[in-house]
Amino acid sequence: MKRYYFVFCKDSLLLEEKADGTYTVPCCEEPPTEVKPWTTILSVTPMDDGTEVKTYAIDSVPAPSATFVPLRQSYYKLPLPLYLKAGKCAELLYWDHNTQFCGVCGAPMKLHTAISKRCENCGKEIWPQVAPAIIVRITRGTDEVLMARARNFRGDFYGLIAGFVETGETLEEAVVREVREETGLEVSNIRYFDSQPWPYPSGLMVGFTADYAGGQIHIQHEELQNVAWFHRDHLPKLPEKLSIARRLIDDWLGEH
Repeated sequence: MKRYYFVFCKDSLLLEEKADGTYTVPCCEEPPTEVKPWTTILSVTPMDDGTEVKTYAIDSVPAPSATFVPLRQSYYKLPLPLYLKAGKCAELLYWDHNTQFCGVCGAPMKLHTAISKRCENCGKEIWPQVAPAIIVRITRGTDEVLMARARNFRGDFYGLIAGFVETGETLEEAVVREVREETGLEVSNIRYFDSQPWPYPSGLMVGFTADYAGGQIHIQHEELQNVAWFHRDHLPKLPEKLSIARRLIDDWLGEH
């Protein structure tokens, strides 16, 4: 039986070029690379058409001709369902690698189900954890949007205000807190937009829109290089298409 094999080497995914020049993930009966006796091959939720999915990691590229592409860049080469499944595979491999031993007693952890492990000594069970974060598009009037450049951005683009949700708070409370902490501004009319898995390494981005409600910009310099209002006709370089930040901005631009 043929199944998809999502093979990772560090943060890059093995792709297979088709006759028409497009790319896919290897779909075959056996693993497309050499598998060591100690390699863990994880079973993942099947594709919508029922095709089985397996994933594993290797230490080095098996041949110069092999096409390995960073997970982010695979968004531009793969059909969306395969890119999304690749993200899930990457998250499961990250979880497997970082949960080798029990956090309670230190004994080895063993796979119990496809998405859980159990300690061989004390019986402690664990599941993959997802870190929820909010991201918000804040507008002032109909023609201005608040955009920020974070210190950890790899490129020269601007994005939106975002941050992790803290324990004991709602998503909406996280929006208000992050905006206040990072910019000194107040917002109102907070509305849910959409969500997106963000496997870098194990996040869930929850998108919102909000209206400017007052205050002057005071930048949290520990995290941000710059924050400013931009007119829709004079926007800075935007985030990549793969991000919910870009979808939030494109949605706003499409309103007029």
